[in-house]
Parts: sequence; C-alpha cells; structure tokens
Amino acid sequence: YTRGVWNEEGGGEPFEVVKGIVEGEYGKKLDQVFDSFEEVPIGAASIGQVHRATLKDGTRVVVKVMYPGVEDVFRGDVRTIKMFCEVAQPVHVPPLIEIEKQFMTEFDYELEAKQLAKVRKNMMAANIAGDSSRLCAIPKPYLDLCTKRVLVMEELKGNKLVVELKKDMERQMERMNNSLGDDAAEKFSKEFTLGENGPSAKEYDAMIGLLNAKRRVTNLYAALYNGSVGWLPGVQKKEYESKSSLPINHAKLVDELLFIHGNQILVDGCFNGDPHPGNILLLGVDEGKPQLGLIDYGQVKQISKEERILFCKIIVALANKDKEMVVQCMKEAGYKTQRMDPDIMYRFATLAYDEDNHELTEGQHIQLYMEHLHHKDPVEHLPQQYIMASRVSILLRGLGHAVHQSRSVAEAWKPIAEKVLKEEGQL
Repeated sequence: YTRGVWNEEGGGEPFEVVKGIVEGEYGKKLDQVFDSFEEVPIGAASIGQVHRATLKDGTRVVVKVMYPGVEDVFRGDVRTIKMFCEVAQPVHVPPLIEIEKQFMTEFDYELEAKQLAKVRKNMMAANIAGDSSRLCAIPKPYLDLCTKRVLVMEELKGNKLVVELKKDMERQMERMNNSLGDDAAEKFSKEFTLGENGPSAKEYDAMIGLLNAKRRVTNLYAALYNGSVGWLPGVQKKEYESKSSLPINHAKLVDELLFIHGNQILVDGCFNGDPHPGNILLLGVDEGKPQLGLIDYGQVKQISKEERILFCKIIVALANKDKEMVVQCMKEAGYKTQRMDPDIMYRFATLAYDEDNHELTEGQHIQLYMEHLHHKDPVEHLPQQYIMASRVSILLRGLGHAVHQSRSVAEAWKPIAEKVLKEEGQL
C-alpha cells in the first residue's frame, strides 16, 4: 500500500488507539515487534488505517489496522440496504447477498493475507507478477505478523493509477500540438474526446517512441550546450528532460489489467473481486517504466474447476456472438427468469460479463437497463458463482470507459478461455 491508495488527508483513529489494537493482537509491546512505527497514518480508509513501519531486520513495511467496532456497523448498513432493495429494487437483492458474503472477508485481515499470498503465488508462477520486468507487482504479506485486525505487507511505491493517468493527460495535452504534427495531434486528441476510443497500444508505442527520440536529441543538445557555452559566466544551463515526461500507454494498461484478471478468473479460479481504481497503483513512472501495482485482497473469490470451465465456455460464446450457446451455458449455470426469454438472457450475459455501450443499453445507464430487463422478464435466480466475475468485468470496463479505452471483455479473455478449454479437452 502507498499514500495514494488512501485518503491523503489522514484522519482515522488516534495513535494510542492504534497502538492498543496492535499490542492487543500481538500480546507484546509495539517496540518488541517493530523497530519503528510511524505514528501519523499515511492514510485512512473505511474500515482501517495504514502506517509505515520497519521490522526488526530493517525491512520497510506498511501496517493496516482495523478500526474497533467497524464490522458491526457494516452489518447494520448492509441489512438496511437489503431491506430497501427488497421493497424498491428486488433485482439487486441476489447480487447484494453475494457481495455481502464477499465483503465480510474484509473483516479478517489474517484471511486477507492468506488470499493475497495465494493470488500472488499464482501470478508469480505464471510470470505475470514479480519485479519491474513483469506486468504487475503484488505486495508480499508477512503472514507470521498478520492477525484478524492487523495486516503487515510489503510497501509498493507508487500512486493511484487514476491520479497518474490524470497527471499524464494534463501533461500530454499541453505538449500535444507542439510535439506532434497536425494529423498526429488530431488522432491522439481522440484520447481526450468524450465518447471516442483513443489510440491502440501499438499506436501509443509509436507515439512514445517518437517523443523519446526527440527527448534524447534534445538532451544531447543540452549536454553539448551545458558542456561548452553553459560554463560561461551568467549563462543559464539547459535542463534535461526525464523519461517521466513521456506519455503513459493508456491502452496497454487497460489491456494488461484485462489479461491479468482474465488469468486469475479463467486459469486459477482464484481472483480479486474488487479491482476498483483505488486498488490499482502505477509504479515506476519516474523511471519511465510504468508497472501496475495490484493491492487489497479482502474480496478474493474462488470458483471450482467445473464453474471455471463453464465460465470459459460463456466467454468464448459471447466473443463469438453465439447467442444459442450463451443461452445454453447460462441455463446450465443456473440462470432462471419467469419466462426464460432467450433474448433477455443473452442481453443479461453480454452486459454482465462482456461489454456495455449506448447501443446495447438503448441509451440508458447499465444499472437502469439491467432493471429494465428485470421488469421485462423478472429474474428468479442468478448464477451466484459468477457475480464477482461480473463485478470484475464491469469495474475494468468502467476504467476503460474513463480513459476512452472501451473493450469487449469477452474478446480480451477469449484466447485465455480457449487455451483452458483445449487443455481440458473441451474444445
């Protein structure tokens, strides 16, 4: 965790309360466990706050400490929301039950640490997570120091993905017209035009390569100037342009997030069900080597091999626009409505697991359109095992929409799903 993940305004419980919780969990004084422990939190969230600390061997870590009584408050809030939905929006009750079940794991940091360790191990075995040469970094938990209310883990040094992307957009908008020709500027300005998809990952790489070449030439000139004219009295030396000034490949980041989570769901059957933007960091920006940092594993969902294989079939069918196969798989998964309208089932599957746009939702917000489908053919049973997978799809799509990199999740996951099905003799 880093400062950017949490509320940077601090807040939370006083240090004496935090110290009491930690010492109560360990049955030891704070200085018997940690060589140092920063009293001021680097941030606070809804159920806990985070402090930087140093272990006895000198290892720098972050410590997440759960607030007292927060679990009871959450249970009361969810109970109230469920009562409201049962009366006003019954379509949301089944997913709310599953999400509530997953959220309750947030209140056991020892379980979260084990889930984090499992996902990290899977991703490292697949060469997806690891050092800066891999697609992402996942923090190492120190399991022997984790309890129900205290979680100790490696610190990832980075900032929120959305913060870095916003800074990048502002920086590139300023240089766009000066750095590129009119045609290129018009093409890449689509990235900042509402409703239009931005450049592809390859197009981004081409632009970044062009700007990097210009940066190197500019820095060479600056070095020659500073080494000659720059030595003269009263002459101001020229500044060098760092790699951090280069654009971030927005398209590549979205593609990588989809690939990473597709592997977690379809290959491992063990995935983070809460990849919202606050749980995604961007590391290495200052070095010009952006890498995703994936954190917060309180809502890890596990599905069986049979459920995983069936979901692979749903993904392939959606990518192929095979309505008949999608409906057949949805029935097998346990999806039931009053009239079992195949068109409604296909639309639901598309919106839940694949994609959403104004054409698909007839100009409505996805949530309102889902309610519209429910009114046309009321849902009697949802495939509970896939609700969190749907949440992952919707959250990643939302991030893609926000940076004008909309995607079909089924098309992105199709190669992964097909590989799994072939290995299992199902394709």
